Amino acid sequence: RGAQGTVAVFIITLFNWCAICSLSQVLDTRDVQVFKVTVNGQEAQFAFGEKHSFKGTPPRNHLNVLKTIVEISFESSPQSSALQWFTPEQTSGKKHPFLFSQCQATHCRAIFPCQDTPAVKLTYYAEISVPKELVALMSANRDGEAPDPEDSTRQDLPFQPERKCSRLVVGALESRKIGPRTLVWAEKELVDKSAYEFSEAEAMLKTAEDLAGPYVWGQYDLLVLPPSFPYGGMENPCLTFVTPTLLAGDRSLSNVIAHEISHSWTGNLVTNKTWEHFWLNEGHTVYLERRIGGRLFGEQFRHFQALGGWRELQNTINTLGDKNPVTNLVINLDEVDPDVAYSSVPYEKGFALLFYLEQLLGGPDVFIGFLKAYVQQFAYKSIVTEDWKNFLYSYFKDKVDVLDKVDWNSWFHAPGMPPVKPTDLGSFGSADLKGMSSHQLIEFLALLLLEAPLPLSHVQRMQEVYDFNAINNSEIRFRWLRLCIRSKWEEAIPLALKMATDQGRMKFTRPLFRDLYSFDKSQDLAVKTFLEHRASMHPVTSMLVGKDLKQDQ
Repeated sequence: RGAQGTVAVFIITLFNWCAICSLSQVLDTRDVQVFKVTVNGQEAQFAFGEKHSFKGTPPRNHLNVLKTIVEISFESSPQSSALQWFTPEQTSGKKHPFLFSQCQATHCRAIFPCQDTPAVKLTYYAEISVPKELVALMSANRDGEAPDPEDSTRQDLPFQPERKCSRLVVGALESRKIGPRTLVWAEKELVDKSAYEFSEAEAMLKTAEDLAGPYVWGQYDLLVLPPSFPYGGMENPCLTFVTPTLLAGDRSLSNVIAHEISHSWTGNLVTNKTWEHFWLNEGHTVYLERRIGGRLFGEQFRHFQALGGWRELQNTINTLGDKNPVTNLVINLDEVDPDVAYSSVPYEKGFALLFYLEQLLGGPDVFIGFLKAYVQQFAYKSIVTEDWKNFLYSYFKDKVDVLDKVDWNSWFHAPGMPPVKPTDLGSFGSADLKGMSSHQLIEFLALLLLEAPLPLSHVQRMQEVYDFNAINNSEIRFRWLRLCIRSKWEEAIPLALKMATDQGRMKFTRPLFRDLYSFDKSQDLAVKTFLEHRASMHPVTSMLVGKDLKQDQ
């Protein structure tokens, strides 16, 4: 629903329902008006269930035929938590409005009624009408060579709705071809820079196919979103969304693209059934991402990234607390919003488990065989940790004695750091910064963040010698500014506030605001700046930063 208040029709075709039983179809909604429901052309009764604080209210429809076509006339809210609307002034081109959707983890229901869970997978077909100067894209293959004002898209492979099926963007977009199956999309002002930054996508796709099996989704496009996009990337089939903070100018942050490509197998093809088992998506994806990096840039690069991931996990657990149950690999989300529980734990603790198992069970070549077989076994399905573990034991049936020695309970259900540190994650020996790659510099700053705050004179001297303020790589700049604020350098306050508000990637925005709030000289200004920019933030980012700054309960 936009400014014109368009009412949409959502059509569901259901097969294999019992022909003689009367069944209720329960769908999730949040802030969605439902005007009419028909079942096979006949108007049907529907009712809304009890409202939940973050889950919304489910409408129930009664179905009783073998093949059922349900048509729902509905209207989403301008305040939908899944949709972000931009005025022309908020875009790079300053001429046209912009819209994008972000549905993970439970926000698809805020666009239309659906079974908003990763346990359910579906296909879809959509027709979208937009003004001729704008382009509409969805996470699907387009009908035709180029998008038309009345665009048609089709997704013929099953995937879960909670992040993918309603993935939609509308804006003044241009594309550049960067590979035989890849276009990069962005506003005119960023499209050429984006094409250069992500030109390695096809090499990454080919490497991933060699490691995990055929790429089944057809097209693999990339879309660079406005700065308020709250994540590094989002792995929609056929159309990966990425943050403009990846545009470093030297391809040094392309590992995020390797991560999103990897999700084409682990996340989209094989999916966690519930958010308690989110590590199945993210741990395997980080593992495959780093295997791609190892193939393309060498095993030392893979191990260096693994070291950085271990440090990131330490940092996260230091922030959340080593007794905090959200640091479990398999967490309990009863009455907990998955957005609130989101952290690097399922990514890096999950990777650490897989890296440990790789070393335990015979090395990289042996373990990648398991990963490929795992994808083949559970393709197009949603699973839980027990399914994964059972298959692991089945695949390595000659090494059950080795697997039985793994402390599974501590890995899955204990908070804090893992019970075992993979042996190749040794200590990092720092040297002079001259000659360091971007990845080494990121790790160097991350190590400093794990220590007590540096004396103010030290960070001032670092700026004088190395001029970190002039570096545009967002990962380096983020860690550097955190060091400055933790060392109580007042001159860094406006720089940190600018980075926290110029983009909306939660990985950067939340820690920067938290650090600024903890510094007495910037606490009030942090709150004031947040309140001034809140309206332009993504709803999830706004909610979480509001909690961090004690503005929301």
